[in-house]
Amino acid sequence: MEKENKKKSTVKKVIKSAFDTALNRIPPHSIDAEIAVLGAMMLSREAVYKVISLFAYDTVKSVENKKNKEDSSKVFYDPKHQEIYKAILELDRMNVAPDIISLTEHLKKMGSLELAGGTYYISEINRLTPTYAHVESHARLVQEYYFRRILIDISEKFLEDCYSETTDILEVVDETEAKIFAVAEKRISKNFQSMRSLATDTYKLIEKMMSDDKSEGGVSTGYTILDRILNGGLQKSDLCILAARPSMGKTAFALALTFNAANNKIPVAFFSLEMNAKQLVMRMLSSYKQINVKEIITYKRRNEISEIIDGMGKLAELPIYFDDSSTLSIMEMRAKCRRLKVEKDVQLIVVDYLQLIQSIKAESREREIAIISSTLKQIARELEVPVLALAQLNRSVETRTGKDRTPLLSDLRESGSIEQDADVVMFIHRPEYYEKNEEEVVRNGWKNLAQIIVGKHRNGATGIADLFFNPNFGRFGNRETNIEEPPRFANRNTDAQYTQTVGTQPNYSHSNIPTSQANEPEDVVF
Repeated sequence: MEKENKKKSTVKKVIKSAFDTALNRIPPHSIDAEIAVLGAMMLSREAVYKVISLFAYDTVKSVENKKNKEDSSKVFYDPKHQEIYKAILELDRMNVAPDIISLTEHLKKMGSLELAGGTYYISEINRLTPTYAHVESHARLVQEYYFRRILIDISEKFLEDCYSETTDILEVVDETEAKIFAVAEKRISKNFQSMRSLATDTYKLIEKMMSDDKSEGGVSTGYTILDRILNGGLQKSDLCILAARPSMGKTAFALALTFNAANNKIPVAFFSLEMNAKQLVMRMLSSYKQINVKEIITYKRRNEISEIIDGMGKLAELPIYFDDSSTLSIMEMRAKCRRLKVEKDVQLIVVDYLQLIQSIKAESREREIAIISSTLKQIARELEVPVLALAQLNRSVETRTGKDRTPLLSDLRESGSIEQDADVVMFIHRPEYYEKNEEEVVRNGWKNLAQIIVGKHRNGATGIADLFFNPNFGRFGNRETNIEEPPRFANRNTDAQYTQTVGTQPNYSHSNIPTSQANEPEDVVF
């Protein structure tokens, strides 16, 4: 059966080749450029290193079949040139200079001399290349034609899959889009970098992050103490998880971060699988204007409609793009993120919430969640933007004895891979929610307290940011203006060490908060 399929595939290729030739549709290539590259490699080991570095696979990530992953000779169009290039690579691995004699002898030994055009053809390549000075520009030209052939192959495969009724169209679209995106971005493997250049570039990055220039820093959360823990905010290419039990304010906090980013002219994509977009806008309006929109509608308070109009005018200007598809698959989401990146240059992606995303069928729910979290991490790295994904915690938080129901990393629901894939894991904890005794709440300073616990931080220290929270409007804010500096160095904590040992946080009891701030501070961000 396998031989029969292979035979059919060969026949199909031969027919297609003949058809293309008959229509003068020869795949794009440049024989002269290919000869110039191979001739230069025969003249100089330096040229060999430059070409190998440029053609190194993955030349285009995820474009070729995995079986061909290591075969960078496909960059050359002419089969003879592919054989010669392979031989040059073999000689280079053996630390032998690929001059005309060594190359010819090696091809003889491998039984590939005739496939490479014979001794005369190789000597002609050598004769036609007097210098290797322009090898890099010639190699880029060869690579450019290779990209064109790849795009043609992708298009043909796409058409073939579209005609087939056995393929999943969403998988076809996602696979095709990924390949085209890789070519468009020219995802060429990076070369090594010296410590000297890295040290200089890193110092410049640190200087920019310390200055008011936010272009190289993270996306600010809008909350001073949380930004300090996160080294300036949500960082590019990071997968950030925001987890909590129901009714803790996950969506409210995600909307707050979205508003604060958009208010700084940062485009944000917000995927909501739980609530529709209009409900989210109403919640954002309530928080921004500190009004209860639902009460205004229910009791028809016409005299407060001006507040709604004023708030809507502000929100309408924000670069926020909502998608409230309730049955969104992870493949659809990735496709939409790519499109938004190209069309709107989104700098932050928010997902509410992770466990509601549909995935391909796997052997278990844990495996499905692992696929989703892994793909979200890929989106963050591919688009170089932070991805903030909300997640549910399991019920073990509720069943703990005593008053300490502080969430732990082990409480993440359905999959340990979420913790593994995430660069940052944050929890929302409101002690007031579990304590029914009002006097106890006041004595412990828990009134309107929302703790944002950074339980995992791959590139920094963990810690706790104490924020103000008004549940009536779903509004978060900086708890007070005088915030202690975090320690210069801090050790990361394990699950059992979720205390404020990472920097002594100030005591936020009502005794040291001014009376005017007892209910709500003056410097509320959102």
